[in-house]
Amino acid sequence: MQEPGVGAAEIMNGIRHVRPGGGFEPNMTMFEKTQVNGDSESEIFTFLKDACEYTDGTFSSGVNYSPLRVGDISWNFEKFLIDKFGKPYTRYHPTLLTTDTISADITTLLAA
Repeated sequence: MQEPGVGAAEIMNGIRHVRPGGGFEPNMTMFEKTQVNGDSESEIFTFLKDACEYTDGTFSSGVNYSPLRVGDISWNFEKFLIDKFGKPYTRYHPTLLTTDTISADITTLLAA
């Protein structure tokens, strides 16, 4: 839970008044925060992590959940690509994700 705030309304207020502020009105659906690691992780993230190969060679210290598991999501910009049948296709570490990489994978999935 890296984004400060308790729920969607509080987070949205942070966007409106702090980042970028000035009464900015985001044009997106804001969902509730969820846990992606640990005993309280959301079932969707358990499913995604079990289906895709781990993308990081190191394990972060200083995390605030337990238990720690190999395969945990290490950063909030990590992405999962899912095919049109709902099957996880691959997982992207944020430092390795490029427009070219994901474009090629999306093209492959659309052609399947």
